[in-house]
Amino acid sequence: MVNNSTAIVNHGRSLPETTSRCSTESVTATHNFEVADYPLLDGLGVNKYISSCVFSVGGYDWTIRFYPDGNKKGESAGNASAFLYCANLPTGVRAKFTLNMLEKEGKVQLTNFGLLEHTFSPPTDNFGYSTFVKKSRLKSSSSGVNSGCLIIRCVLTVIKEPRTEVKRNLFVVPRPNLQDHLKQMWKDGQGADVTFSVSGQLFSAHRYLLAARSPVFKAELFGPMKKATDSITIDDIEPPIFEALLHFIYTDSILDDWDNKEGKTAKLQHLLVAADRYGLERLRVMCVGRLCDIIDVETVATTLVLAEQHHCSDLKETCIGFMTSQNKLGDIMATDGFKHLMSSWPLLMKDILDKVSCVLSG
Repeated sequence: MVNNSTAIVNHGRSLPETTSRCSTESVTATHNFEVADYPLLDGLGVNKYISSCVFSVGGYDWTIRFYPDGNKKGESAGNASAFLYCANLPTGVRAKFTLNMLEKEGKVQLTNFGLLEHTFSPPTDNFGYSTFVKKSRLKSSSSGVNSGCLIIRCVLTVIKEPRTEVKRNLFVVPRPNLQDHLKQMWKDGQGADVTFSVSGQLFSAHRYLLAARSPVFKAELFGPMKKATDSITIDDIEPPIFEALLHFIYTDSILDDWDNKEGKTAKLQHLLVAADRYGLERLRVMCVGRLCDIIDVETVATTLVLAEQHHCSDLKETCIGFMTSQNKLGDIMATDGFKHLMSSWPLLMKDILDKVSCVLSG
């Protein structure tokens, strides 16, 4: 039996998904069997019993049998016995139950037995205690104000057979698509109310969304120093970087095709700078993570300088670790980026040399 109502996505394809569920039900009830005038039952005889009325739990009939003089000679000598009986003799019914004796008002418990587990199946249609309670205890208890009235309390749980069935999900909730809608709204330009001129290229956007996503845009568009015009000129960011910045603002993600283009490191470096400038911390961290993954000999020096400028400590440590590992430093020192590093960032050179010293001494 197959349930095709739900699906998972794998590599862009929807795959059929089925679910089955095993559930086990139980029913619990309590039966109180009042035993009046116990002194008159003393001497009834071994294996002679009195029985409660039939009570039903979990679709089966049950009774409590009380043996005032015990149910077996020798084994129950000096004790009363109590058993739980299954009246309709089922095949393999699992049950958990307690049997305890209380005085009539139920305030004093004469026994304190724990939980019993038993499967009732022919020929064992009963289970309980041959030495349930000492007769001397019952006699002393029945001589008080309760005039021999006692209670045998049974708390019974019947466990039904496990049942496995196909779990049907009739209401399949589509995946979240807010990002898709916002991206399409941005691409269509519907409702756009601000335009950015970036090195001569125009980008339309929605000022309220920009303000909600970036504290810098919020100050520029709605703060005391807000610009009165609906057109804002930006000359210090390249158009592809600004487009990637807007893409993140609308979709909370980095452009998918960046992983397949040359110059990826330079693009991520510039995007990190833009993210830092506009207070987009999540984008900043995403750029740091990707730059850590693609460090190479040619770009590690420029990435290290960027990390120092924008206080990216994790990226800085990764760059220095790369420089001082696997005998790469010689090749790195031949790059233009490293030469710039040597001439302009003496403190960074000290950090590198300290790391080299630790590696050599270690």
